[in-house]
Amino acid sequence: MASSPSSSPPSRTAPRAEVLATVAACVTVVLWASAFVSIRSAGASYSPGALALGRMLAGFLALGAICLVRREGLPPRSAWRGIAISGVLWFGVYMVVLNWGEQQVDAGTAALVVNVGPILIALLGTRLLGDPMPPRLLAGMAVSFAGAVTVGLSMSDGGGTSVLGVALCLLAAAWATGVVAQKPALGTASALQVTTFGCLVGALTCLPFAGQLVGEAADAPFSATLNMIYLGVFPTALAFTTWAYALARTTASRMGATTYAVPALVVLMSWLALGEVPGLLTLAGGGLCLAGVAVSRSRRRIAKRVPAAAGETP
Repeated sequence: MASSPSSSPPSRTAPRAEVLATVAACVTVVLWASAFVSIRSAGASYSPGALALGRMLAGFLALGAICLVRREGLPPRSAWRGIAISGVLWFGVYMVVLNWGEQQVDAGTAALVVNVGPILIALLGTRLLGDPMPPRLLAGMAVSFAGAVTVGLSMSDGGGTSVLGVALCLLAAAWATGVVAQKPALGTASALQVTTFGCLVGALTCLPFAGQLVGEAADAPFSATLNMIYLGVFPTALAFTTWAYALARTTASRMGATTYAVPALVVLMSWLALGEVPGLLTLAGGGLCLAGVAVSRSRRRIAKRVPAAAGETP
């Protein structure tokens, strides 16, 4: 007896696309985690604005070369609004504020506090993009947000400088606006185009710091300059492209929740590379962030049941 169309094996295209999007998101998370450590290291020789400009220039040059080889061309006109907004707020303002914040607190704490951004992404995505808000996603973000609050409290006794650092990192969480603006642009432009020209807009936003970059590059050790180039090529050019690829294939809210895995990796990397070990409260906050990711990325299992009658739909 021939099987009905509804019982035919599902297409492999959708699962394959989902796997590729998941791999892209994982690449982004790992490289963004490494960025917090590199920023901390390069920040000893470069001021926040100069480091942001150098990073954007390195990223744009790498992406621009790839665009020329692939003959990508300019993004369509409909995508430029989202590219411009994300370029100014995320590639530009966010980078400067984050660099400044990392000069006040350790790399792990910076990553943990900045990750209140996914909460903003979920709220803005639901309001502006019509993203669904499943209970599991909402619960996971609530747990992760509790982790971010724990980190903020753990730094509150460190004096004015630490409080300033936490405040700057919270301000950097405004990257959420850039993510929400970027999502519609990916509907008409490729991930490579959106990232390349977002990087260009970010570099133009940071141009007022060009004088500082030139002066500091002349005196900075080679290792600091190498860190700046690394930030531009990998956590920016590669990671933002893989982010855009994954974002085009899922909701902004789910992608935002994925970034809660960054803090745990940052704590590990900063311990290995910088010898920075956050306190117990900070570690507890990181654990809550990871628990929130696990909840938000889980899917509700739906039990199959046999129709009670011939006319009943499954």
